[in-house]
Amino acid sequence: MLFLHLQEHDVETPHGRIHCTMKGVPKADRPCILTMHDIGLNHKTCWDMLFSHEDMAEIMQHFAVCHVDAPGQHEGANTFSTGYEYPSMDQLSETLPLVLKHFGLKSVIGMGIGAGSYILTRFALDYPNMMEGLMLLNINPCAEGWMDWAAHKVTHALIKGLFKEEIHHNQDLIGTYRHHILNDMNQFNLQLFVKSYESRRDLEIERPVPGSNVRTLKCPSLLVVGDSSPAVEAVVECNTKLDPTKTTLLKVKARGLIIPLLVFSSLQPGKLTEAFKYFIQGMGYMPSASMTRLVRSRTASGSSVTSFDGNRSRSHTSEGNRSRSHTNEGSRSRSHTADNQRGRSHTGGSMDGTANSNVDQAAPKSTEVSC
Repeated sequence: MLFLHLQEHDVETPHGRIHCTMKGVPKADRPCILTMHDIGLNHKTCWDMLFSHEDMAEIMQHFAVCHVDAPGQHEGANTFSTGYEYPSMDQLSETLPLVLKHFGLKSVIGMGIGAGSYILTRFALDYPNMMEGLMLLNINPCAEGWMDWAAHKVTHALIKGLFKEEIHHNQDLIGTYRHHILNDMNQFNLQLFVKSYESRRDLEIERPVPGSNVRTLKCPSLLVVGDSSPAVEAVVECNTKLDPTKTTLLKVKARGLIIPLLVFSSLQPGKLTEAFKYFIQGMGYMPSASMTRLVRSRTASGSSVTSFDGNRSRSHTSEGNRSRSHTNEGSRSRSHTADNQRGRSHTGGSMDGTANSNVDQAAPKSTEVSC
């Protein structure tokens, strides 16, 4: 079992006090992983299932993890006073540079879900030099729409004891979620967070084209969604607005449940951990990490589709066009704006370690990964 140094801090910002939990000791030669949770959760209930998975221990040997709780959402949070103005989504993203400064961090790899994905994305748009990469689950780049309405309705129904079939198949998890919402979360504070997310504005991002100077993510991004989730439409839309040479869309075979606490159970933590390892390897970290294998195939449309295959032999440790190793990262030099100098592209199909064809290079397409 991996035992990590743990610190809890309350970081003062102009938009309120931000509760943070740092696991491990940040390393000067690499970023820290920074997480942001969804509505109805805090960092423990959102991320413990993923970070306690055995395959995650290898990642945490290489990276410190900073879990960020939205104001008033952490365990034991005091109730905000009547009339308290909860920070907007934009303002919450503005607190993150102060979190990095507090811990002496130069950059992070973000990991968010739902509302947390939105906050981290806005942070990355406003402070691109501080974000090295993003894994975004159930990201919705638009103002509130039908997906949010449906999610709130389902959550409310579960709390009231409806959806008998889903309860039958997920009794323990749904029971845990109901207990958490009703007994662990500060109901007043939670409603303020919900209203803040409901009031968010569009991220206003656009897919870049040669010669354009549009607003979009500059860092590598891994978008994750269950293949039958109501979030699929929003996530796919977000994918169309990002740089296809830096973005991978991962669709995981899972139930269509959109209850936040069930996401990591239904999406299988092992698969997410594996995908995250490949993702951070693509940025040059953990070149010798143990893996199962990904197999890529071409669809009729020419897009790249990848799936897990435990029999395929492949290694990122011998990529011929990678000029550096992060096992000795002191002399690391990189630029997220000059990805043509990287050893691989996040969307050109190089998750299998092979070079792209001339056709792929001429017309970059987003990678769609299925597992």
